[in-house]
Amino acid sequence: MSTQLSWQAKEATVGELAERAGVATSALRYYEREGLIHSRRTPGNQRRYSRDTLRRVAFIRASQRLGMPLAAIREALALLPENRTPTREDWARVSECWREDLNQRIKLMTQLRDHLTECIGCGCLSLEHCALANPYDKLGEDGPGPRSLAGCASDECG
Repeated sequence: MSTQLSWQAKEATVGELAERAGVATSALRYYEREGLIHSRRTPGNQRRYSRDTLRRVAFIRASQRLGMPLAAIREALALLPENRTPTREDWARVSECWREDLNQRIKLMTQLRDHLTECIGCGCLSLEHCALANPYDKLGEDGPGPRSLAGCASDECG
């Protein structure tokens, strides 16, 4: 039986969900261990996933591609209902939680893009003018020496 036909059922096996979501079965088991998705067990101890799990897996994968940590993904998924398929409004509420963080990431990525050639060209990554590794020379305020190599952030040194 093809996944296309069996996916019409209310639940999917781990293999069916993995194939439909484009992830390994081990990834689904990992997501479940981390509390990102849930399954029920059959009397034979086989996992069965509800259809809305496919959307959750798609959300997890997209979030990971954005660089979101699993803890943030877990918090966002906790805002979604467990007893029904999330609506557009549910997803909008989740996305609003990340708007400021994503805007900050976009700003940093734009800065990286705009200064990457300059930094690769000079190779400094620590001089006063390097906007990537040492914005506004915050490390210089703490005195001489390899502050970032010593694992000491500007706010912690002193």
